[in-house]
Amino acid sequence: MAFSGNFMCTSFKKELLEAKHNFLNSGGSTFKLAMYTNSASFTAATTAYTTSNEVSGTNYTAGGAALTRVDPSTSSTTALTDFADLTFSNATVTARGALIYNDSASGDPSVIVLDFGGDKTSTAGDFTVVFPTADASNAIIRIA
Repeated sequence: MAFSGNFMCTSFKKELLEAKHNFLNSGGSTFKLAMYTNSASFTAATTAYTTSNEVSGTNYTAGGAALTRVDPSTSSTTALTDFADLTFSNATVTARGALIYNDSASGDPSVIVLDFGGDKTSTAGDFTVVFPTADASNAIIRIA
């Protein structure tokens, strides 16, 4: 199995300190989600989007699709941001996981690796990636 859980890429943590990523809805970076087969190999050391082992199928385009950002906020001592659910409509595709990356920054730097927990398939139907609740305990990106 090539995917081993969800994680924030180490390079992303460093790039936050270098101001390479902007999550604001207005004027922010464009983040994309690309999906991959179980043959993909991602670790915390993953630094950028790759086409290697990216899924292919009806109504899925290489590079994935743009995500809709949720403005960053805070809850108690935790800063957080999230994305709206993403649907690939009328898609025929099988994916084991995904990579969120910054399509606006040079080199398409990686942000988060998502493990779907097993192959997920849609056949001429909607393939929806559901993001967790945007709160201090569940948001896809949290800094506590």
